[in-house]
Amino acid sequence: MTETVNRWLPRLTGLFVVLALFFAFSSPREVTLGQSARLFFVHVPSIMVAYLSFTATLIASALYLARKQMKWDHLALASAEAGAVFTGMTLVIGMIWAKPTWGVYWTWSARLTLTAILFFVYLGYLALRRAITDPEVRARRAAILGILSVFQIPIVHMSVIWWRDVHQPPTLATPGEMQIDPPIFIAFLVSAVAFVLLATLLISLRYRIAQAEYILETADPTTGVAGDAVTAPVLTRET
Repeated sequence: MTETVNRWLPRLTGLFVVLALFFAFSSPREVTLGQSARLFFVHVPSIMVAYLSFTATLIASALYLARKQMKWDHLALASAEAGAVFTGMTLVIGMIWAKPTWGVYWTWSARLTLTAILFFVYLGYLALRRAITDPEVRARRAAILGILSVFQIPIVHMSVIWWRDVHQPPTLATPGEMQIDPPIFIAFLVSAVAFVLLATLLISLRYRIAQAEYILETADPTTGVAGDAVTAPVLTRET
């Protein structure tokens, strides 16, 4: 089954990325923001999959602490790295959108500041993992931080409601009525599916890399390249 998923997931991801680009550029022009509003189809899905990735880190971290199985630590690492990538993308796209809209690339609004903090906290999570050499100690400490860090997500999402500033209120997943026209919403859904598939693909690839890294890290250095069947050459003296 894993081999089947590995075959169709990249193809399905590529298909939806192409569809997302088509819908993004063929959707109606937004009345207020104009062409810059098309960044919405990248900006919002990127932070959504970042939230999902960090939630996966939370679940995998909790499962590692409960079961002490390294596969959950590998999944936590893969999800955290993907989440950090998409959070960074959210910040960059947001800055590109902010320049024509607000006249500046960056302003210290609550949403922007808290999103930047979220990004750097997970960079710290990744740095912590690289600073500890013992796999079990690293996995345990990273799991604790992975669980604690996820509580930033509801604060980031609700920040534009709790602290009203220059950033617009949430268009999706808001306590009130969703304010978005059907053609734009359809284009957004296609983009969201494309980003979810892309994140899943990246996490699955990074998970396999983490497994290989763990095998190399815990391998017995005295074992030959091909196992016990191959022994190191020994220099002998001629008599």
